[in-house]
Amino acid sequence: MFNLINSNQSNVKNDVLSGVTVALALVPEAVAFAFVAGVEPMVGLYAAFMMGLITSIFGGRPGMISGATGATAVVYVSLVAMHGVQYLFAAVILAGLIQILAGIFKLGKFIRMVPHPVMLGFVNGLAIVILLAQFGQFLVKNDVGEMVIMESGMMTTMVALIALTMAICHFLPKFTTAVPAGLVAIVTVTLLVMGLDLEARTVIDYVRDMLPAEQAATASLQGELPSFAIPVVPFTMETFLIVLPYALIIAAIGLIESLLTLSLIDEITDTRGKGNKECIGQGLANTTNGFFGGMGGCAMIGQSMININSGGRGRLSGITAALVLLGFILFAASLIEMIPLAALVGIMFMVVLGTFEWSSLRIMRKIPATDAFIIILVSGVTVIYDLAVAVIIGVIVSALVFAWKHAKHIHAETSVDKDGQKVYELRGPLFFGSVSHFKELFDPINDPEHVVIEFQRSKISDHSGIEALDSLADKYKAQNKQLHIRHLSPECRQLLKRAGNMCEVNVLEDPNYHVATDKLDS
Repeated sequence: MFNLINSNQSNVKNDVLSGVTVALALVPEAVAFAFVAGVEPMVGLYAAFMMGLITSIFGGRPGMISGATGATAVVYVSLVAMHGVQYLFAAVILAGLIQILAGIFKLGKFIRMVPHPVMLGFVNGLAIVILLAQFGQFLVKNDVGEMVIMESGMMTTMVALIALTMAICHFLPKFTTAVPAGLVAIVTVTLLVMGLDLEARTVIDYVRDMLPAEQAATASLQGELPSFAIPVVPFTMETFLIVLPYALIIAAIGLIESLLTLSLIDEITDTRGKGNKECIGQGLANTTNGFFGGMGGCAMIGQSMININSGGRGRLSGITAALVLLGFILFAASLIEMIPLAALVGIMFMVVLGTFEWSSLRIMRKIPATDAFIIILVSGVTVIYDLAVAVIIGVIVSALVFAWKHAKHIHAETSVDKDGQKVYELRGPLFFGSVSHFKELFDPINDPEHVVIEFQRSKISDHSGIEALDSLADKYKAQNKQLHIRHLSPECRQLLKRAGNMCEVNVLEDPNYHVATDKLDS
């Protein structure tokens, strides 16, 4: 019902019009996240411009929108409060350099390790976060400076305009896709409010409500071109140690959110982005932000979905969004200041409906209980705490579930060969989760003098496996018996070789089992 994707083909008209729509939606988000970080609104707007422009040019995912985000903004709060905004700029530069190194060393490929239930939880959690963030637009500042729910008349108008916006976004694509429905909705609602002189909150009203009373009267989104400046901080080891923890967190959160958003757009558009290139693009954008007075950021799933839903597929869509945003800041701030918040909230509500994986609700009873738990867990942690932490927790829980399930898979079939040796034909991997059951398979007291473990259908996966094998060999040695292993894979042989004297087990050479090693080519 809420699938607004009309085409996977990129063209100039769609990219330009979609970029204009995204630029309008970027403004309140950038301003809001600037307030979250404790910096001036222009710092957030500069970040949205530079992140969007640079990642669109150098990033690995055409059509994905980057800008100032809440996920990174919350990290800056304590840094800005304790040391000032210049330390924020230094941290953003360092975070960018870390992200560039991540791309150079091709760490982006590890996003493939994120299981599908974690991806579903990530998407659902972010949809809920976007939804909850919109309810802040229903608050206004009263006479004593407190934020309260708007009065009923204004609330009725706001709800009606939101409904109109959502109706346009839903029904217009059924008749024509020549113009992005989101752009039509924003223009229509703005003209309606101006023409009927409706009492509706605008973007500048939101900005003024966030500022102290003495600054609110003269508040404006008018600005200048960002200028180059080296952060004014002492170039000492002490400064480095102050900003390093923040930089590492910003870099990690930024890459996790960006790469997961990249994977989501890949799935929606049935195309393939380049994760490592996106790491470099994000790093270049953040580094530039630090030198030009921006707060940095990462990919924005909400604005990216607006772009994709509006037909933006190429790099031009992101470039257009960034340049149009800069044009508004420099020349037409009054135009974006008069946009009703209801229009932007309505568009974000449609993003929520299109982003949430409704199918995940239907399949809850059909998938393993552990997968359903992971979906709910990741969604919950994303909403309550933090996206990056939620994904990491989801991956860890998924890995533990996998280990627990496979720990039960190890078993052995026993036989006695013609030489009187007892042969244990092992099945399943030997790793930290299965070592306990592995040890129970053997009988050192009653076994014959020579025992062979057949690894043709098994492998040693980690240090715990090596220790378990060495411990078993010691038990046989204590009984004056010898343990042999046979048909180890090349990877397992290399693992034992690296272990050195940690594992003293006799490896049988099998004339029919040819092991290729690097030494043969040297």
